[in-house]
Amino acid sequence: MRPDPSLLRELIDMSPAVRAVAGRGCPEPSIRVAEAEVGPLPASFRWWLAEYGSGTVDGTDVVTVAPDGVRLDADDLVGRREGDRIALWDDGCEGPCLLALDQWDGEECAVVRRDPFTGEEERVADSFAGFLTVRTALALGLRDGPNPTVARLWRSVPGVLLPGGGRLYGPHVIREHNAAHGVAARAPHWVLVGDDGDGGGLFMRRHGRDRTSVHLLGLDAVEHGVETAGEPLTGDLLAWAAAEVAGRQ
Repeated sequence: MRPDPSLLRELIDMSPAVRAVAGRGCPEPSIRVAEAEVGPLPASFRWWLAEYGSGTVDGTDVVTVAPDGVRLDADDLVGRREGDRIALWDDGCEGPCLLALDQWDGEECAVVRRDPFTGEEERVADSFAGFLTVRTALALGLRDGPNPTVARLWRSVPGVLLPGGGRLYGPHVIREHNAAHGVAARAPHWVLVGDDGDGGGLFMRRHGRDRTSVHLLGLDAVEHGVETAGEPLTGDLLAWAAAEVAGRQ
């Protein structure tokens, strides 16, 4: 699923983990020179370079392209590439995070973390946008998400804009919406993961065997029995959202 620039900008502006200033992006010719050296850059990282240019995640610099199109702070772009990996971010503790240029899905490539001792890699996000979203969730104490389905969503995008003004929430706003509708007290085993833009909330279980089903229930009628009071919407949130967005386009 393609990250929506407006939601990505919102996440960056609200995230306690990300520090970047809009309007200080790298010139397009500089980005093109960089791509001539390493090949196409993933779409959300390219957008970050064009809009922000540079920034930090948890106080550590994200690799960037300086105005000459080659220099990256003290290193050059080629020097930050190891085969099909580009060193993206390294806080010196968890092991470096790298853009995996051999793991593409459409216009995005995965972000992997390399264990500093064993050299083994694990996938931490499905896109650069997902990397920013995951780091924001961790900074807010949300771990990887309220359930595995939302965790999968956040590894790709910081939320989804739905037709009719609805949205699936990113980690930077999900607590606000749940607090506004008293979900913790009125439906403690459930989490509000989005809304339909017309007074309906999208609810999923936090615990239990079924943490994939989504139920639609009026936000003015939140109660413990979401499953009986609401109506089933989908058993595959990501596929449903992708279809909704495709239908809007």
